[in-house]
Amino acid sequence: MDRSFDDTTRRNIASRCAAFTRVPSVAGAGLKRAAVAIALTEAEAGGGTTFLLTRRAATLRSHAAQWALPGGRCDHGETQAQAALRELHEELGVGLGEGDVLGLLDDYPTRSGYLITPVVVWVSTSADVVPNPAEVASVHRVALADIERSEAFSFTTIPESTRRVIRFRHAGQHIHAPTAALIYQFAEVLAGRNTRVAELEQPVFAWR
Repeated sequence: MDRSFDDTTRRNIASRCAAFTRVPSVAGAGLKRAAVAIALTEAEAGGGTTFLLTRRAATLRSHAAQWALPGGRCDHGETQAQAALRELHEELGVGLGEGDVLGLLDDYPTRSGYLITPVVVWVSTSADVVPNPAEVASVHRVALADIERSEAFSFTTIPESTRRVIRFRHAGQHIHAPTAALIYQFAEVLAGRNTRVAELEQPVFAWR
């Protein structure tokens, strides 16, 4: 699939999201609802399609300095899409409407007590990205081609779990689940595959 940042790519990704058979989580009892945005936008150099990835501020009370997709807890009465759009605006200053939502992926239950819904959204070329320093230390644009490489994701094990731990290699570092799991499923959706990720494990430092 061509990854130019244009209406053809938008339609193609929307079609892949629509073809994806979403499985609502059955492990949501007692978990707090949350949503993140897989926000597709243009590469800084122009031309290609990227998504926005953040490094959380070191001063945050939970998951400080970790890699994350823009997002957070759903407010009372909010849909997952509404929560993802609100958080995207609060964290990065990007204001979108529900017409910019391309689709939802599977819910992912975290060890820290959340049920995260990834929301795929399309960010227009006119949208400025202005990180909120209280929440975001830095923001990065990751090319879709980078998550479609065969070596982009790897799996390992830990003594504390029988489940596989997923890792995404970016900027010389390993990004772990939940973020890595959500990105992996999105890459699989782009390839036209219904791959489940709820059973992919997080490293122990992310369990809190």
